[in-house]
Amino acid sequence: MKRTFLAALMTAMVLFLAGAATAGDPPAPLSTPELKKTIGAGKKITVVFFLNPNGGPCKEQNEVVQKLQKDRKNNFNLVYVSALEQVNQQAFYDYGVRSLPTLVVVDSKGKIARFFPPGIQAYETLSAALDGAK
Repeated sequence: MKRTFLAALMTAMVLFLAGAATAGDPPAPLSTPELKKTIGAGKKITVVFFLNPNGGPCKEQNEVVQKLQKDRKNNFNLVYVSALEQVNQQAFYDYGVRSLPTLVVVDSKGKIARFFPPGIQAYETLSAALDGAK
């Protein structure tokens, strides 16, 4: 019985990973009016920032993001998705965000280019992700 279960589990994992590898970058959900307006325009890379504006880690991450935006002369869009606003709850669900802060980089074609794990991301890491997105 254990062998059958393990074989089925391994097969499911292989199929899942194969599907994920061939699916390409998924489109970014446009769950809020701000996301529709910003990502839907499709002209610039967008950083979607899921946060609690009162949280310490979110404030620290915001300082990094603001410095990056200033240094890059606003060459990317920045959309804040606050956990305190009811209108944003669908976006948290659609993106699968459960912990804060969380950042998502969306390319100019509206596809998710990078989904960062929750936590504070370094300036250099974010800069490299923006350089890698088109």
